Formats: sequence, structure tokens, C-alpha cells
Amino acid sequence: MEIAGTYTALITPFKGGEVDYDGLKKNIQFQLDNGISGILPLGTTGETPTLTSEEKDKVIQVAVEVAKGKVPIMVGTGNYSTKNTIENTLRAKELGADIALIVTPYYNKPTQEGIYLHFKAVNDAVDIPIMVYNIQGRTGKNIETSTLNKIASLKNVIGVKEASGNVGQMTDVLELVCGGHPDFNVMSGDDGLTLPLMALGGKGVVSVVSNLVPAQVVAMVDAAQKGDFEKARKLHFKLLPIFKGAFIETNPMPIKEAMNLCGMPAGGCRLPLCEMETQNREKLKQVLKEMKLI
Repeated sequence: MEIAGTYTALITPFKGGEVDYDGLKKNIQFQLDNGISGILPLGTTGETPTLTSEEKDKVIQVAVEVAKGKVPIMVGTGNYSTKNTIENTLRAKELGADIALIVTPYYNKPTQEGIYLHFKAVNDAVDIPIMVYNIQGRTGKNIETSTLNKIASLKNVIGVKEASGNVGQMTDVLELVCGGHPDFNVMSGDDGLTLPLMALGGKGVVSVVSNLVPAQVVAMVDAAQKGDFEKARKLHFKLLPIFKGAFIETNPMPIKEAMNLCGMPAGGCRLPLCEMETQNREKLKQVLKEMKLI
């Protein structure tokens, strides 16, 4: 299965502290209307650790109701427990997910062998395409390229969402892992590194910023896919202020604030995430004004 283009890592909108499912439907339809390649509910941007099991099920059900058969639905199912990851993945497939995004186990800080065995256990227990999610800044552990190469040999693993922030490592993955596994898909997990990764052979991005400006991110990725890097560079630099602004504080606080300012369903974050600091909110607001989004 090929994963390519622009997938949006969806926020989970809240209203009065509860999940705003009508707002979620509107946001997903907005993505479809703007040519997105796929959606990712229950990722980091979706504040998944703060959701109950019932809320997670309902979020998947809403995504399936609105988008099934139109674009692939990738669902974040990873956990620091291998047993729970398997249970989450089986449940996501049961509810209609097309792909499971599985993050490196966090908090436990397993060895490289433990990371491999985690993915092997999940792979052996499920029958759904798996995207590996490597984000050392969140998990405390990097998946080394040699380990990822072993993981890539597992039958259900189709690619990686690369959010290490290390372009050198991304280059190694594209050369060594994709070299031995030509069907392995490498997607950027950082909006600002999408273009460099695609110039090296990456397939696209799992984007935060596309929650707000999907058409613009799609245009940049499409240009890069077609080899029109002059156009892609222009679009990259046009989007760069919001790429930076969306991470001025912990994701998804800034992107939700930006969506609120633009009148989109978002609401606040659940604790322990909180409102942005006033000075950063003003900086973000200025970016939106300069980009003529508000």
C-alpha cells in the first residue's frame, strides 16, 4: 500500500470541555473539500492521551462516517504498552480504520531490541497496514535506522512517519531502508521539513498546519511530487511563518488557537495542555494577519 501526499493529523475539537463531534465532522469535510490525501484522527495533534476509550471510538466512527471510501483513514493506536497497542489496533480496524499509526513506546524507554519486538508483536497480532511513528522528542527514544530496517521487513509495516527532526537520519532511512524495501513509504512528520524530505525521495507529509490551510499544503506537496521544486520552494517559504507559528508552543495548542482565530471548530486543549502565553498568542495572531487568514 502506498502512502503519499498530504495527510492531516486532525485536532480533536472541544466545546465546554467535551468532544465537539459536529465540529469534527465539519473539519473533516473541510479537509475533503480541499483535496487532502488522507486523514489521521487520534494522533499527537488529537490529544489522544486525554481522551476516554468511548471518545476514541466515537472519533474513529465520525471519521469513518465522513471520509470512508473517499480518502484513507489512518488512526493512531500506539501506546507505551504492547498489549494495549494491539488492543487499540484491533479495535481501530474493527471500526473501519484503513491504516494504523504506531508510535515508539513512550515513557518506558525500551532498548532498540525492545522497540523491534514491540512492533513485531503488534505486526503478528493484527492484519492492517502499519505506519511506524518515530518522534524522539515525544517518546524519549529514537528508532535507529538499523532497527527501522528490521521493522520494515515485517509483513504489515508499510512505512514511517519521520519526525526525528534529523535530516541526516532521514537521508539514511531513504537510502538504506527504502533501498532494501522499495515499497517502504517515508512521510515527513514535521511540516517545515516536508520539502527537504521530498527532495530526497520522501512521499509527503502528515501535517499539522493542514488543519488550517489544507489547500496550500496540498499544493506544495503536489508540486514536489511532480518535480516542480521551484514552485514547491515558493509555496514552502509562503507557508514558513505558519510552519514556525504552529510550534511556537507545544502542539496542538498553537494550531487550535489559530483555528479558533479563523472561526473554525477547535476550542481549547485538555489539561495538562493549557492556553497559550499572551505574547505567543499575539505573535501567532500577527502571522495569521500577515498571511491574510484573519
